[in-house]
Amino acid sequence: MKHFIFSIEFVFGFYCLLLLIVYVMLFRMSSISIRKNLRKRNSRRVQTLMESEIAPGVSIVAPAYNESVTIVNNVRSLMTLFYSRYEVVIVNDGSKDDTLEKLIKEFDLVQVDFLVDYLVPCKEIKAIYKSMDISHKRLTIVDKINGGSKADAVNAGINVASFPYILDTDVDCVLANDTLVQLIEAVLDSKERVIAVGATLRMSNSSYVDSGMLVEAALPKPILARFQEMEYIRSYLLGKMGWNYLNCIPNVSGGLGLFDKEILIAAGGYDSNSLGEDMEMVTRMCMTMCDNNQKYEVKYIPQTLCWTEGPDSLKMLTRQRVRWARGLMQIMRTHRKAFFNPKYKRFGLIVFPYNAIFEFFAPIMEILGIFFYIYLILTHGINWPMAILLLIFVYMFSVFLTSFSILLDNYVYKYYKRRKDIIRLCLTAFIEPFVYHPIIVYSSIKGYVQELFGKKHAWGEMTRKGTLTPLPSDHIKK
Repeated sequence: MKHFIFSIEFVFGFYCLLLLIVYVMLFRMSSISIRKNLRKRNSRRVQTLMESEIAPGVSIVAPAYNESVTIVNNVRSLMTLFYSRYEVVIVNDGSKDDTLEKLIKEFDLVQVDFLVDYLVPCKEIKAIYKSMDISHKRLTIVDKINGGSKADAVNAGINVASFPYILDTDVDCVLANDTLVQLIEAVLDSKERVIAVGATLRMSNSSYVDSGMLVEAALPKPILARFQEMEYIRSYLLGKMGWNYLNCIPNVSGGLGLFDKEILIAAGGYDSNSLGEDMEMVTRMCMTMCDNNQKYEVKYIPQTLCWTEGPDSLKMLTRQRVRWARGLMQIMRTHRKAFFNPKYKRFGLIVFPYNAIFEFFAPIMEILGIFFYIYLILTHGINWPMAILLLIFVYMFSVFLTSFSILLDNYVYKYYKRRKDIIRLCLTAFIEPFVYHPIIVYSSIKGYVQELFGKKHAWGEMTRKGTLTPLPSDHIKK
């Protein structure tokens, strides 16, 4: 029995040590990547991209379902980006409210004849609308039958898009005015073909907006949104920037991602049956490039280019994370042939194993570890001094990584103008392991169980509250 317990302790210890080594490596590689990114900034080329008529064209595809509360301001925001060649394709995915009617009225839309080439699968497109106002010439509205998923709506937008790059975003997201410039600059900087580019996302809850543009980031007031803000900064700045150093980005968020349209179509478009459609799409694109023996890059830039309204209720947060967990499990099962497969090069040897071992299995190992600790306590087999030291070390390491991410982000990019916001966010890191993290672990395990037993997923509606705050006329940045 002692040998068995020792074996279990060894497995958990080895896993934790491996995870610690990975985090330290990501920490180091992220710092190098951020410095390289800052040195590469070329203001002259940025200005050229903003004005040039031969810059790579980008089609912004944003699905909308029952977005009546915020749709007009959100569309106006997308149409004010600093870039010369882009279009905005809003996909009305069978909304039950007056989303389409508001768009028609506000932007003077009329139905036009349009031959749709269904290059990727989607539900029937009923109508295409364009504006009679020349100032809205970039805007195209797609009205389609509801497909039951964001993936189906994005595919419809891809079928209508006219430019070689697709920017996939959510219609409620607020983008930085230089979003397209920075993403395309990452494409032009690479020696290999760039099939996808991602950037940092943050919570828009409680931030200030003026004329559809975010003018000042503010710390989210709801505690759950604040936890997500902290999680996003840590995940994007340390995690993805670290993988960017190795050209091993594991995922490009569906909240903001630039994709090579040709490769996206060659991979078959988004999978409407996937609950993690963004990660699954990037997985298939990478595998498609490897299957055709083509070199490629998936890039990531550390600047925050997108602010999104995060769920601020426990019910909505849990539902979101259950879906993400089920989506991850689907990817692990569907694309298991990539696991340590040298045919898929870095993706098969590094990216996919990392997702499997440290993303998919992490919640499982954590739950098993808790049960093992309980067993040791009940059988009086626990070494209390060692156990307490280990818990303190893990806790402080977690707080350090999160706090460092927050401070580094603010030192380099200075998104928060108020010092008290930075302090509050750092203090939140001290309670995250006891409040927020258990919610995420519980949601992940719940998602795995539901997927394992084949429970049908019901796509819930996230009610948009319009959490962006209009900028007061007497507002003074402090």
